[in-house]
Order: sequence, then C-alpha cells, then structure tokens
Amino acid sequence: MKKKILMLMAASMLATNVVGCSAGTEIPVASSEDTTESNETTAEAETTEAEEAAEDSAEKTSYENTEDGGHAIHADGKDISYENIKVNKTGESGSEEADFYGDNAAVFAENGATLNIKNAEITTDGGHANAVFSYGEGTTVNISDSTIRTNSNNSGGLMTTGGGTMNAENLDIITQGGSSAAIRSDRGGGTVNVYGGYYETNGSGSPAIYSTADITVKNAELVSNVAQGVVVEGKNSVTLENVNMTANNTKKNSKKSDVYQAVMLYQSMSGDADEGTAVFKMTGGSLVNKNGGIFYVNNTTAEIDIENVDFTYASDDFLRIEKAGWGSEGSNGGQVTFTAAKQEFEGNTVVDSISTLNMYLNDGTLYSGAINTDGAAGAVYVEISEDSTWKLTGDSYITSLSCDEDAIDLNGFTLYVNGTAYEEGTSSTGTAVEAYKSSSSDRNGKSGKAEKPDMKDKSGKGEKGSKPDGDHAKSGNSEKPSGKPSGKPDGNNSKSESGKTGSKPDGDHAKPENGKKPSGKPDRKPGSSAESGDQSSANSDKAAQDSSSKN
Repeated sequence: MKKKILMLMAASMLATNVVGCSAGTEIPVASSEDTTESNETTAEAETTEAEEAAEDSAEKTSYENTEDGGHAIHADGKDISYENIKVNKTGESGSEEADFYGDNAAVFAENGATLNIKNAEITTDGGHANAVFSYGEGTTVNISDSTIRTNSNNSGGLMTTGGGTMNAENLDIITQGGSSAAIRSDRGGGTVNVYGGYYETNGSGSPAIYSTADITVKNAELVSNVAQGVVVEGKNSVTLENVNMTANNTKKNSKKSDVYQAVMLYQSMSGDADEGTAVFKMTGGSLVNKNGGIFYVNNTTAEIDIENVDFTYASDDFLRIEKAGWGSEGSNGGQVTFTAAKQEFEGNTVVDSISTLNMYLNDGTLYSGAINTDGAAGAVYVEISEDSTWKLTGDSYITSLSCDEDAIDLNGFTLYVNGTAYEEGTSSTGTAVEAYKSSSSDRNGKSGKAEKPDMKDKSGKGEKGSKPDGDHAKSGNSEKPSGKPSGKPDGNNSKSESGKTGSKPDGDHAKPENGKKPSGKPDRKPGSSAESGDQSSANSDKAAQDSSSKN
C-alpha cells in the first residue's frame, strides 16, 4: 500500500509542474538523478503488480482429492456455485463407472444438480480421471473462464453422459492421455454447448470432440495432435459454427480401419450410442487435416452439411463412404446425405458397393473433384442447383443426376450416369438413391447376399428427387435401473442387444445397459469427495493405468 501511495504522489507532483508552465517557459530536462528515481518508481510499480497477481492466486480456494474413485467437488442434487478456485485430482479408476457415471471425476454433478463454476484451475493426474462431469437428465454444469489440464488416459476435459447438460464458455483445455477428448461424451449422451476458448488433445484415440451426444461449438479453436478432429458415433450430432479446427491425425488407434481423416461418423456397435443418423454440420471457420482427407463414414447412416468452410487437407480424398471393421460384414457401409451451400471444395469422393450417397450442391457451390473413378461403386445421386457447378478432375461414375445445362464442367473427362456418358451442356432430372439394404437377416456378423438400392429411374430422367428427411432424435436413455449390473466387465467385446458384435475405438470393454446408472453407487472411503465446498485429502496408492483406446 505504501508503494502505491508513493506512486500517486510522484504522479501528482509531475502533473502540477506541467500545468504550472506558461507559454514560452522551458521545461527542464530530467537529470540522471531524476532518471534513476523514475526507474525505481517503475520497478516499484512492476513489483506491486506481481505481488497483487500472487495475492490473487493465493486467494483461490483449493479443493483436492487423492482417493481412487473420489471427487474433489461433488454436487449431488443441489444448486452450488464456485468461483476463483483450484481443483486437483489424483487417484485411479479402472472401472466403467468412470466413463459412464462419473467415478473418479475431479468435478462431478448428478441427480438434477446445477453446478456453476467460474475462474477455476482444474488438474487431474490419474487413469479415468475426467475433469468436469455432468451425469443424468436434469443435471446441468455451467463452467466459464477456466483452465483444465488432464494428464492420463481416459481423462476428458468436459464429460457428459446419461442425458446431462454441459454449458461451457471461454475455456482453455489441454489433455495428454489416450481416449481423452477435450469435449467428450459417453453412454446416454446429453447436450453440450461450448462457446469460445481453446481445446487441444495430445493422445492416441483422442479427437478434440468425441460425440455420443448433441454437441454444439461456436467461435472456438480445436486442435487434435494425434487423432481425428471430430468423431460422431451413432444417432448423435456435432455442430460447429465459426470454429477453426486442425487435426494432425498421425496415429491409428484401431486395426478396424486404415483411413486417416479429420471427421469420422460411424457406429461402433459397443452399445454406447443408439443406431441411427449421425450428423455433422459446419458453418464458417476452417478445417485442416495435416494427414489424410476430410470425411469418413462407415457402418451408419449420416448427414453432413457444410457451408462456407475453408478446407485444407493432405490427401486426394475429400469424402469416403465405405465398410470398415465395425458392424456386420456385408451391411456395414455408409448411407450418406451430403449438402454443401456457398461452398468451394475439391477432392475425390469414394462410395463402395454397399454404401450410398445423395449429394446436394446448392447456393453457388463449386465442387472440383471426381466420384468413384474406378467405376465399381455404390449408388450415387448428385443434384446441382442452377447457380452451382461440378468441375470434374477425373472420370466419374454415378447412378442418377439432376442439373441444368450449365452445371457440369467435364474438363476433358467423362461422367457416366447409370452407365451412359453424360453429354456436356444438357440438363438432367433424376431421383435420389435409397439406402443400401442387405438381404441377409443374420445380424450376428455373418455376411449374406446383398441387394443394390432400388433405382426408380434407371435412365436418369423423370421427376426431380426429394432430399431425405434430416430429422434425428437424441440418444441415450438416462433412467437409472433398479439394480447395478452384476459382475465385473471382463475386458472383452460384448454383443449389443441386436446381437451384433463390435468394439468402440475408446476401448474394448463390456457395457451395461445403455445410458442407465445402477442404483447402487460404488463404495467410497470416508472423505472421498467435497460436497458444497467441503475439502477431502484422502491418500491412496496409484492404480494401474487403463490404456484402453479409441479409434
């Protein structure tokens, strides 16, 4: 305080001298002695600022937990607010209580609680130690202006399951471990809204976003240094608005696929996500993949909508729709509706024989690329609005086409529509293709005879096709069952209710009933969590790290 008073007195004296100088009066030049005094005053000011910053840091309330399975902060059915806090969580969890129901999370909300957090520093260092976790319908976590660091496997930054809600604003999140998405969800999903901030991942199988929920991110930066940028599993969605995303995608984390991509939409058959339409929408911003293409779809129906996005990527593939290692052989391709508006993009599109694509180019879109250059492919319909253009970069094979006479620039190549060469400068009216269906009723992974999509218009002429319905429902039933599943997961892949086998890229493990938490909680040692601000400091031996991995 004395230093502040001295600074104010010095400033006041200087102001008085300047005001007292009349026109024509010389202002004396500072002597070396005056300069020394000024430097000392500046140094005092810098010291004061450093002291004040240290005081601010010291004033943060600390919450710590070292218990295996415990929490540093636990909001259970209550409305609680925290501001200007430090949270540190160590301790391990090797069970799926952590991934599905919040075991071992640093900050945990459940049973309809509303948890508000502002200006927090949250750190975790232990396996399955998610930083901030919202579980269950009616539960809401609001977090803003905070930093999050996680250092071990299966430790996401923001985690939402069982129908919970997560609202985040202006966060700085960096994760280091495998299967540790910065924005993460698991069984039962929920709703996640993120505005602003920076989100980075550095582990294998750790995209910036892993979605088994409905996730919206606006005006933020996403960086994935090893895995994809975004993964959407099953009947769930990711919406990006004015987001800049970079995926390095340097390492495959599963033998089920050898494709590198920025965005993957798929169904793992693990039971964590309902079967249905996976949705990815991006408006504005940029999407960069330093190793591989942009979109990859397998073993699911999917919708991809892009508008005015700046794409940069390292391979020739823009969109691949094909079978991979998930699902039942012969029916595990992708069924995709792709829509581009006010968009320029280039690259190849690949659709395999058990997949389908309905592509819509609207509102001045320019696509420079080729579709199925080898001719052996699934059904593809392309519809081009009167102000949009497809410029071929190679011979292409599609099933049906709707366009006016100026929409196609062959660029010296040949476009085959249902086996017939398209004549440049002519219009065409076709119909959308139907999703591929296998004739086999065997749902246990055995292949059966497959049927090609029924093409109502074999010639590419006729009524203009309508775009498939894009509605999708939320995933996950978050109701808790009456009893806890018996038996410990054995670490092997399990069959889903439909009998199909498969493993999720986030780890090969058996799963209890979808989205439902057992009524009995795992046993906890005394002092395992802080509720309503109580601090815990229990110590425990460090458990073996779970190295299960995503894709």
